[in-house]
Amino acid sequence: MHKIAQIRSLTRRKAVAALGAGAVLAVAGGRARYALAAGDKTSGALRCVVTPKQTEGPYFVDEKLARSHIRSDPADGSVQAGVPLRLAFNVSRVGGGACAPLAGAVVDIWHCDALGNYSDVKDGDARFDTRGRKFLRGYQVTDAGGNVEFLTIYPGWYEGRAIHIHFKIRSDLKGATHYAFTSQVYFDEAVTRQVMAQGPYAGKHGSAMKNADDEIFQDGGKYLMLQLTKDVQGYAGRFDIGLKIA
Repeated sequence: MHKIAQIRSLTRRKAVAALGAGAVLAVAGGRARYALAAGDKTSGALRCVVTPKQTEGPYFVDEKLARSHIRSDPADGSVQAGVPLRLAFNVSRVGGGACAPLAGAVVDIWHCDALGNYSDVKDGDARFDTRGRKFLRGYQVTDAGGNVEFLTIYPGWYEGRAIHIHFKIRSDLKGATHYAFTSQVYFDEAVTRQVMAQGPYAGKHGSAMKNADDEIFQDGGKYLMLQLTKDVQGYAGRFDIGLKIA
């Protein structure tokens, strides 16, 4: 298994400066906790920021669902209600003083529905039991430009967490090089308030936890904010991430 290079103690400013100078950043041994998020690749300059690895959480299920439209449930054909979200990832490989597109990477995403429920799991606190259903889960393989895109919905919320989407980037296990990186992306709270005021989100009593109050967000979440723009039907989000694969 190849490891993702770690960056433990660098600040964002120091990391950007070091990478701009073409430095090699890696820490041997221990638990891989940080990867490198790629910046502008069109100018030829290497611009990267530190991006933290975050917990996989209890709700990952390796469904092996190769699909870009994840709103539907293949179990019964139903479609999850909610504000549409087009979510794009651009994945790069960082090395040799450059960020190059990483083709062939498997990108999984999974998140809760508008009312805070995940599919195909039994919640430990008995909030839901959705075993056998597979909504809001799927993977895509990056193209030659390192791109994947999903059509999903804006996630809802559940107690104890800010609104988020999980993602996992890993190699095709049939290949010679194996790697895996897992983290989460977060949402601007001003946009969240607008979305939560709409149906079906508004039917849930209470309100979403703020990002700053989420203990998991506090571990580098400010570097995991999704870039959101208004779309015709809902929102479009984009996240750029580069992996230094040791």
